[in-house]
Amino acid sequence: MAKMTLEALRALREGKKAEIDRRETDGKDVHIIIGMGTCGIAAGAKQVLEAFINEIDAKKIENVTVKQTGCMGLCYVEPTVEVKVPGMPDTIYGKVDADVAKKILKDHVVGKKLVSDHIFDRPSTDILK
Repeated sequence: MAKMTLEALRALREGKKAEIDRRETDGKDVHIIIGMGTCGIAAGAKQVLEAFINEIDAKKIENVTVKQTGCMGLCYVEPTVEVKVPGMPDTIYGKVDADVAKKILKDHVVGKKLVSDHIFDRPSTDILK
């Protein structure tokens, strides 16, 4: 393995610090939780995670935490993503790819509107009252 320069080490440290900061919840009220069990990873959850992170960085959205979890029990619609936005029902989206991830950020997180064609689980409206 080649030796790293001091500048390369500093760049690596800053990159990893940014990744860790994304997972911090202090001051962030929106949570995106990606199912990263073996079923989710096999279905493309890593690419979905990268799509969320890249889009959040590109749009400079500050109030969002991206986290990983194990299997959500909806293996037949993997990759699955749970989205928690204040004032909206906690929602689990299924069959999420990079394009759907961008749509979830644009419509659900920013626009406060559900992405109906990918919802696979949410509380009944009578429970929300």
